Amino acid sequence: MANKEYLVTRLSFREDGRLIRDVTVYEYDGQSLDNGTTQNRQWMVNKVTAGYQISIMTPNPDVQDEWKKHNPFSYNGGYFSWEFKLPLNETKRKTFVSYYHRDNQGDRARFANLFGDLIVSKSVEDGDIDSDNSDEYIKQLIQKEYLSDTTVLVVLIGPKTKCRMHVDWEISGALNLKVGESNAGLLGILLPSHPDYGTGQATYDLMPARLADNVKSGYAIIRDWTDDRVKVQEYIEEAFERRISMADKRTNSRLQMDKDTCE
Repeated sequence: MANKEYLVTRLSFREDGRLIRDVTVYEYDGQSLDNGTTQNRQWMVNKVTAGYQISIMTPNPDVQDEWKKHNPFSYNGGYFSWEFKLPLNETKRKTFVSYYHRDNQGDRARFANLFGDLIVSKSVEDGDIDSDNSDEYIKQLIQKEYLSDTTVLVVLIGPKTKCRMHVDWEISGALNLKVGESNAGLLGILLPSHPDYGTGQATYDLMPARLADNVKSGYAIIRDWTDDRVKVQEYIEEAFERRISMADKRTNSRLQMDKDTCE
C-alpha cells in the first residue's frame, strides 16, 4: 500500500445527526498535502477498509499554513468515532476583518491561521488602501471589491479599537446598503487584551461607537475571543443570519469619525 494517509478538517452530518455525510479531506504523502476535496462517508469506509488511516487535522494558531495531526478516526461496528468536535462543512461566508493594524496585527494573524479555511477572506492588508478621507476610503473598498459582497464584518476589539477612524469607516461601509446587494452582519470579538474580555460584560464605551449602536439595537453580536474553531464558525453564522432576521435593527446614522481619538 502506498505510504499516504488522509487528514480531515471539517465534516457534516446526515439529517438524522448520527452519521457523517461528508468530510473535507487532504491527502498526505509524507511530504506535502494536496489541495483538499470533499468526500462522502462511503469514501471513508472504503479507505479504512483498504487499510488507510484517516486522521483529524487542525491549524497551528501561531504559524501560518502549519497544521497539527491528531488521532485517527476509529471505525467499529459500522460507525466512526473521533476525539473532538470539528467545524461543519457548510457555506463559507465572505468575511471582512476590521482591526487596529498597529496594535492588533498579531491577533489578526492568529485569526487568519485558525479560521482562514472556514471563511472567504475579504480583508484589507497593510498597504492595500491609503486614504485619510472616509468617502474615498469606502469608495476604494467597494471598487477593489473588499466590501461589495462581504456578508459578515468581524471587528477584533482591543483597548484602542474604539478610537480608530478606519475601523469606524469599515463598519459604516459594511452597513451601507449602497455598498452591495445587502448589508453585512456584524460580529465583535473581544480580544484578551480588552478590559471586558472574560468578564461577561460588553461595555459600550469600550467598543467602536457604531458597533455599540448595533449591539444596543440587537443587530450585532459580541463574543469573547476563542481558539475554538467550532464556536467561531457558529458566531460567524449567527452574525450572517442576523443580517436578514434583524435587518430592521441595523443602524448607521452616526456621523463618520474624521480623526483618530487615541494613538
